[in-house]
Amino acid sequence: MKCLLIASESAEMLFYWTDLEFQQNIQKQYGASQEEGHEFPAFEDSISTLFAPIIISFSTMVTEADSYTSFTTENNHIYVLHQFDECLYIAVNGDGEEKEEDLRRKIYVMNKMIEVLFGMVTLSGNLLRKELRARDTEQRLRLWKHLQSLLETYSHLRENDQSFLVEAVERLIHPTLCEQCIEFLERRLVQQINSSVERGGEEVLHAFILVHTKLLAFYSSRNASILSTSDLLALIIMAQNMYPSNVDVDDPSPEVQSVFILSFCALCLKDIDSTSGSGHESFYTPEPSPTDKDSSTFCLCVTLTQCETHCIQMAEDSLSTLEVYPPDPATPHKVFLEVSQKDGLYPMMPHSMYCLKLWPGITLVLLTKFPHSGVAMSVYTFWEAFAKLEKRLNEGQGGSTRGQPMHEVRSKLDKFLKTLSSQLQNVWTEFKNRAFSRGGPGFSRDLILWCKNMKTQLCGIYRQCFLSDSGPDDTPRHLSPGLRERAQTMVQEQLMDWKDFLLVKSKRNITMVSYPLSDFPGLVHFICVDRSSGQMIAPSLSITERTTSELGKGPVAQYIKNKMWSLVSTTRHYLQKGYSTLTLRDGDFYFCYFLWFENETGFKLEAKDIPIMPDDSAPIGMLAQNYYRKLLRYYSKNHPGETVKCYELLTVHLGVIPTEIILQHCRQLASKLWEPSRNPLL
Repeated sequence: MKCLLIASESAEMLFYWTDLEFQQNIQKQYGASQEEGHEFPAFEDSISTLFAPIIISFSTMVTEADSYTSFTTENNHIYVLHQFDECLYIAVNGDGEEKEEDLRRKIYVMNKMIEVLFGMVTLSGNLLRKELRARDTEQRLRLWKHLQSLLETYSHLRENDQSFLVEAVERLIHPTLCEQCIEFLERRLVQQINSSVERGGEEVLHAFILVHTKLLAFYSSRNASILSTSDLLALIIMAQNMYPSNVDVDDPSPEVQSVFILSFCALCLKDIDSTSGSGHESFYTPEPSPTDKDSSTFCLCVTLTQCETHCIQMAEDSLSTLEVYPPDPATPHKVFLEVSQKDGLYPMMPHSMYCLKLWPGITLVLLTKFPHSGVAMSVYTFWEAFAKLEKRLNEGQGGSTRGQPMHEVRSKLDKFLKTLSSQLQNVWTEFKNRAFSRGGPGFSRDLILWCKNMKTQLCGIYRQCFLSDSGPDDTPRHLSPGLRERAQTMVQEQLMDWKDFLLVKSKRNITMVSYPLSDFPGLVHFICVDRSSGQMIAPSLSITERTTSELGKGPVAQYIKNKMWSLVSTTRHYLQKGYSTLTLRDGDFYFCYFLWFENETGFKLEAKDIPIMPDDSAPIGMLAQNYYRKLLRYYSKNHPGETVKCYELLTVHLGVIPTEIILQHCRQLASKLWEPSRNPLL
């Protein structure tokens, strides 16, 4: 019983997703009320009717400054609501599988994916409504199916993949191969593409190779901004949505897996004997977080069937059901990502994403810079100036002195508009007459409406330049199909001999064999996260028909997996309350969580109180809202001139191990995990 929808303030449906149980419940509820001989109402009409009172109630309460963010009905259905600008998100769960925090996280992730797909258009409710609810029925249905599929892909990854559980990127640990791939991406692939006449004016900024959800190699060109962890996780979701991983189908045969696994074990045991506990030289046979995708394909197929049979018919169109085909994954996708420059941070800047399938389970992703991307930076700079002015005016901080920075914006915007012919010029002229002329009202509250108009017009320019099929000069701006095919072939030739190894390696990335019983007796499982770089390390918990973790396929492995998911949820709850350390005993197991800070030399910094967050705040993580970036800024205030790093460690021990030994293990494990020899190069 799950549902997520987006609605406008006027209760107009902009997007919805439901599972089969929720859909059947709606049909049963509204089908029973239909008179005999009347047609069954369109599903969108039914769901609009169901949620209209809630939407109207929420909008009314917001107007009266007495809003609510969640409620539970008599039948224990949980509703979570959150408003982003003019769009209201509502998430519902009625089967008890999701808590309020899970629903809030799902809302924020959905908003993140929409920002990645539409960029600055999300800053204008009116323009976003036009995108989400296009007049063309087929276009709207195609978009809704795409968003529904992205949401299901994320939900599947979060339920099965440890990297999405803790919202950090997992690297395939093989330093030699990683370095070779990075060198290949830099010196051959990216250089050849960027020097080609077939690149359509685009420039490759980032190139990376994924094995399922794990990062094999990542290269950024010298003039590229750092790709944030939030954006990288969103791109991995999109790549998985285009080419869903089916572990049992994608991975090599059991015979091939056995050969690799036996080789791994032999090398590990040999290494343990030869090093006598010396961690620096121990063989590293990492095993990944679970990517149990057995239900992925089935889940997606069920959704498409639901959409084709129920969700496609739109109430106002009076059309028969349309068959809408998904977009070709090989075509470039426009994505809007964060760019960091010397003069500031620019969110939602336009890029093209090329997702090239090398083999099942292995994907090459290219991120290119749009021609005229400087226009996007200028538009955002102007939008931010008017947003800040609007905020000051709303706070009653008007006056000529406060308007002084706008004089700089005035000259720059005048020059910018000389190259454009749009409604923005008329609105800007009216704004100048009111703000800068002697007879005008000046910088008073009367300008608030005109600030809103300027922001909307700027978003309109952004939409015209970067969401249309061609750029401002109507020239093609994509890598040619031939160039893409050659890039795909080059990488395939480079990795041909490694293909089967990589697929097995993704299942055996980090193994507990690498952490011998003599060093860590009683250690069952752990997850360690470097929140500064957004990377994580964890032994596998993957449980499929053909692949198992060291805990096997039975109830023990499933129990540990369930407990780890529960532990992460518990730690986030206490972290939100300001606690950075947590230890608890559950049956035969002992669980620990630690969050701490270090400087760049590895010296642990003195603990400091962590800010307490309200219950309805953004979920803790790095995908939707980067809580840890804000936490690092907060902590760095007391350490000026130092590079502060943040780490998290979660461990599971057998309960018979004394507490003091467990704490000692945690300290030793934390220092061992991030040894230089164990870190692949970025």
